[in-house]
Amino acid sequence: MSIRLESCTFGYGRSNRPILTDLTYTVPDGFTVLLGPNGAGKSTLLKLASGLHEPRAGSVRMGRLTSRDFAYLKQVAWMPQTITPMTGLTAREQVAYTGWLKGMGKSDAWDAALTALDRVDMAERADVKAKQLSGGQLRRVGVASALVHGADVLLLDEPTAGMDPIQRRVFRDLIVSLATAEVRVLMSTHDVADLAEEADHVTVLQNGRIAFTGPTREFLAHAPYGTPEARRAETAYATVSALTTARESR
Repeated sequence: MSIRLESCTFGYGRSNRPILTDLTYTVPDGFTVLLGPNGAGKSTLLKLASGLHEPRAGSVRMGRLTSRDFAYLKQVAWMPQTITPMTGLTAREQVAYTGWLKGMGKSDAWDAALTALDRVDMAERADVKAKQLSGGQLRRVGVASALVHGADVLLLDEPTAGMDPIQRRVFRDLIVSLATAEVRVLMSTHDVADLAEEADHVTVLQNGRIAFTGPTREFLAHAPYGTPEARRAETAYATVSALTTARESR
């Protein structure tokens, strides 16, 4: 079941200009990359979808459930930009604690934590203090925390920020392996290099509005014929952005 944002408007404070205005969007199946410049509203969209924020107008639903329902929150997992290691806790304890916060019993959360860590190739580091993990390993713990309670939708906010190209590639491969017919993954980024060919869909957010959403092949088709393969994503993104700017200036 997918998340549907319907005619959502959101801003921080009633007197401030909305970050998102009358936005309607359905999280696609599989793995979707959410592109857009800093300040476009990507984090805000993810926070609305996660139930962390409520829209000023409009609704956020998953079937009959709204983002206010605990049953909705149990089916959605949000991974913020920064993963903070919990003082004194091991990787397994940190992941289990997240499961407990999502309504799992302590025993079930403890067992599920090890399974989740194994899915992100961190089972061997389960008993290591979270504060002793590298940045890349801590990101994996963040993904395990998102997986521990069996969420149907994973919302990842700039998860590859600060990673080198090799770390980014490994992390994207991990995310692709998690995205299935049963689990939807929406990953935000402002770096077009994060557009893996394996992504099923691309959504471009610009100035708080959806500039493009569709299959990856349709997004890449915006690049002119003859564009070098290594620059297709970058060129397609530039084209979509330019077309959106031209429409808004009319």
